[in-house]
Amino acid sequence: MSASICTRVGGCSQPVGGCASATGALCGETNASLFERAQRVLVGGVNSPVRAFRSVGGVPYFVASGDGAHVWDVEGKRYIDYVQSYGASILGHAHPRVVETIRQAAAQGSAFGAPTYREVLLAETIADRVPGLDMVRMTSSGTEATMSAVRLARGFTGRDKVVKFAGCYHGASDSLLAESGSGVAQQSLPGTAGVTMGSVQDTIVVPYNTIPQLSDDEWKQVALIAVEPVAANMGLVAPAPGFLQGLRDAATKAGALLLFDEVITGFRIGNAGAATWSGVQPDLWAFGKVIGGGLPVGAFGGTRSIMEQLAPLGPVYQGGTMSGNPLACAAGLAVLELMTDAAYDELASRGAALTRALNDAISSVLPVQTPNVRSLVGLFVGPGEPVHDYESAKPIASCGLYAPFFHAMLSRGVAMAPGAYEAMFPSLAHTEADISRTAEVAHAAATEVARTHAHLLG
Repeated sequence: MSASICTRVGGCSQPVGGCASATGALCGETNASLFERAQRVLVGGVNSPVRAFRSVGGVPYFVASGDGAHVWDVEGKRYIDYVQSYGASILGHAHPRVVETIRQAAAQGSAFGAPTYREVLLAETIADRVPGLDMVRMTSSGTEATMSAVRLARGFTGRDKVVKFAGCYHGASDSLLAESGSGVAQQSLPGTAGVTMGSVQDTIVVPYNTIPQLSDDEWKQVALIAVEPVAANMGLVAPAPGFLQGLRDAATKAGALLLFDEVITGFRIGNAGAATWSGVQPDLWAFGKVIGGGLPVGAFGGTRSIMEQLAPLGPVYQGGTMSGNPLACAAGLAVLELMTDAAYDELASRGAALTRALNDAISSVLPVQTPNVRSLVGLFVGPGEPVHDYESAKPIASCGLYAPFFHAMLSRGVAMAPGAYEAMFPSLAHTEADISRTAEVAHAAATEVARTHAHLLG
């Protein structure tokens, strides 16, 4: 293969990366052949571990294109997609308004290393929508946003300790990987592998939905309580009544800050995120996914007195060459403009409809739990007690039923995340027909799994 021309198929002279057909099929390639090539040059054949299908087995499908609720793999097979870039594509893939916005922005330049007007507009939009949030700092990923929020909290309070909750994933920064959910849990990895003990000695991990029980001396060392206000990386686990308010009260009493990691929930469960939804206001927020319209983005924000501790106004340094990227900001602005209150209500109704459809389709055949918060949908396939934290999620996630169920769904054209600790993300592009078809597939998949894996049902 040359640097610029595909020569795998006789007579093909299309540029590399441009030879996908209208059906998504890629000349001369299969998912298996691409995975074989990928494993020679990409670690594990992927750029994010869960994509390698290690927790479910088999060969990953390689996406060639997406449109609305659907994606096509390189073999031309279509899937109803509930991954949706793990929630980033709230309007569905390749929404015409977003595509045109990105095209226009790209024609004006993709990066400058200088301030641009779109980052101001996006920051104003975020601040206008989120009560209590005065100022924003853009980053290039959710990991950067949460990592920077921790540094800011430590600089603001002069303290070192961070409280986090088992099963909550706050990105891949060293101090926050301890007992994380998402890909860390699915790879069965210790959260501190490759991380020095010094990096995690100031991290206190406690159960989700439990107010931390620390001594007065311990609380005096806590800079930050970091939490997913709706946990979506240990499966979907809603906050118990009083949990978030209890964290607010504990942080206030201790003189610590409260961070809502809203990389998933932010501008997905409503136009102001979890603070308005829950009635509990944190001191700091972290955002990602939706605010970039499908392009790499992150942001953290808070009250003016806290945020002004950042350089160049204060002593806490944070920066990035691609922060406030004009393409990501343009796409995010287009998405947020389209996400009106009515759009959020419609999206929530689709989440509820998908939840009911899945529960009805599966529960008569397999034990299942289908938690739902607005447009976030959870799926715990297997026997177990009601899930309320990471420890109660583990037995179901590890019972061995999710992997065959996942493949039974995938083979019938429905794509979910390749791991039992993830949520499902219906978008505004998912129709009643998509949900109905998903229910049909789920019933067939559950029936197959009950027949072939009855020994796992106890």
